[in-house]
Amino acid sequence: MTTTDLPAGWPAMSIDQAHAALTAPGTPFEMEDVMIRGVATRAWKNLPPSLRSVVEMSRAHGDRIFLVYEDERVSFEAFHRAVAALAHQLQADGIGKGDRVAVIMRNLPEWVVAFYAGASLGAIVTPLNAWWTGPELEYGLTDSGTKVVLMDAERYERLSEHLPNCADLTKIYVSRVTDEIAHPMVTKLEDVIGSPVAWASLPDQALPAVDILPDDDATIFYTSGTTGRPKGALATQRGVNSNILSAACAGARAFLRRGEMPPAPDPTGPQRASLLSVPFFHVTGCFAVLNPSLASGAKLVMMHRWDVVRAFELIERERIQLAGGVPTIAWQLIEHPLREKYDLSSLESVSYGGAPSAPELVRKIRETFPKSAPGNGWGMTETCATVTTHGGEDYANRPDSCGPAVPVAALQIRDPADGVTILEPGQVGELWASGPMVVKAYWNKPEATAQTFVEGWVRTGDLARLDEEGFCFIIDRAKDMLIRGGENIYCIEVENVLYDHPAIMDAALVGIPHRTLGEEPGAVVTLKPGAEASEAELRAHVAERLAAFKVPVKIKFWHETLPRNPNGKILKNELKKLFEES
Repeated sequence: MTTTDLPAGWPAMSIDQAHAALTAPGTPFEMEDVMIRGVATRAWKNLPPSLRSVVEMSRAHGDRIFLVYEDERVSFEAFHRAVAALAHQLQADGIGKGDRVAVIMRNLPEWVVAFYAGASLGAIVTPLNAWWTGPELEYGLTDSGTKVVLMDAERYERLSEHLPNCADLTKIYVSRVTDEIAHPMVTKLEDVIGSPVAWASLPDQALPAVDILPDDDATIFYTSGTTGRPKGALATQRGVNSNILSAACAGARAFLRRGEMPPAPDPTGPQRASLLSVPFFHVTGCFAVLNPSLASGAKLVMMHRWDVVRAFELIERERIQLAGGVPTIAWQLIEHPLREKYDLSSLESVSYGGAPSAPELVRKIRETFPKSAPGNGWGMTETCATVTTHGGEDYANRPDSCGPAVPVAALQIRDPADGVTILEPGQVGELWASGPMVVKAYWNKPEATAQTFVEGWVRTGDLARLDEEGFCFIIDRAKDMLIRGGENIYCIEVENVLYDHPAIMDAALVGIPHRTLGEEPGAVVTLKPGAEASEAELRAHVAERLAAFKVPVKIKFWHETLPRNPNGKILKNELKKLFEES
């Protein structure tokens, strides 16, 4: 879309004018200045103070359906009863404020109950990546000092041999297990709360009494790093909940920009429904989708695994308005040959983030789903998801941008050389972000914390520019990583595993462009003199030690030392050319 295709008179007001109107005193999006870790910070004044308070508020939605998984349907009331029952059990297990409670499951109704049961006690809930291998999961449990873990049967099988190494563990709950587990610390989760279809018959009881403040610790989500080992990002209650009003404010801004008044919230009106196609163990799925859905009374429809035809069926059956997740999924919704056999007219938004997206995708969404506004945004684990939002006419007008910062956030482009000098609009530098959503620290990693978090700002590692109106354009990643379908892959982590192979002398991981996934990992290796190893052997070596999405899809052999610059840094742009020829 070009500017000539935009509605006449658009935009009716600037971004600054829209934000000023939305955040004026007395409005739902009013802001206030608060001190967060010694730094004066703009924050949402009317934000729920804790995750526990979101659970308590959600009960007002009563018998409306909250969670749909296959043929299981869970109302808000049934959900509250399950959370209360499990929270009381966890409290009896000795869990209190600050204790770590891990959740390791695929997207299931039990994941949601486990997360909020721990959060309602003021525990630091630590969701671990369900795709991780046993050694990776062991690291997450031991690094966090997890006391109680709740997992599904598949994750238990993967982790069972590693549990003796997790010294802090005192209790294990396993859901959806068919066989008996002879382990003194293991209890079937169903023995405490039953199956989802029976949650409505659980006792009617309040959550255990716990005082939780906005800046109390809430969650640890792990993000890989340039040092190889994942780092636990410690978020606060305020940081997690900021997404609730950030998303709602962005939606209202689109109305003002086109000269319309945003509709007033109507709790008795038609229920919104979202198709969840990203994992809860990522901040996008948990903070940007799950928690706002619980707060607003929206229906959340889960899938056992992503399948585009099954997605069409669910969009039609559940009258889904919101779908997406990552660009890969948006492309599949557009291009699958069976799409026209389903009634997808309920779709109002196809949104995504977490991976680079082509400007062409905006046009394709508007062509394919005329009623549906494309949307994207930018954030990271270290910012509890949402920092910028982009949608409607703004996205059509700037399809290569990730949007402007939400009102409580601020962005700066700084000179990467000194990390201090603020660059002018249009200049490319390192993106820095601040706001109440920036996490508190990296768990037990003071040096990494000091390097990344500076006086309320997070240095993102992304190279970007801002235009005169504050729209952000991500240019490249300063960190040595690639993103495959929304999953971060830090090159050094895979390279270190390759170096562990006895035949490898030199190794580098690079991104291979992929139309729907964004990019895939490819490796270039040099073997030691006289050593032998096949591509299949090396891929299997990585697969034994790292999650499947990190395994190189192709491995090229280089018969001399890998090309480097004078500082010794591998020239990865040269190596990428090897994959263009195949």
